[in-house]
Amino acid sequence: MKLITAHRILIGAGIAFFVFYAAIILARDHTTLGLVQAVGSLAVAVGRVLYYRTLKGWVSRPPS
Repeated sequence: MKLITAHRILIGAGIAFFVFYAAIILARDHTTLGLVQAVGSLAVAVGRVLYYRTLKGWVSRPPS
């Protein structure tokens, strides 16, 4: 496994975690602070998605 593959897996797991955390907070905590935490978590997830999309350019081309 290449290092970039492991990095993509970890970033994907981070995205899933932050989305899952936001869903749990929204389902259980109906306070203003809970809403702020959920929005913050979703903002981090969106930031990681944008970062994940930049990883396409990191793959080196095979030697010809």
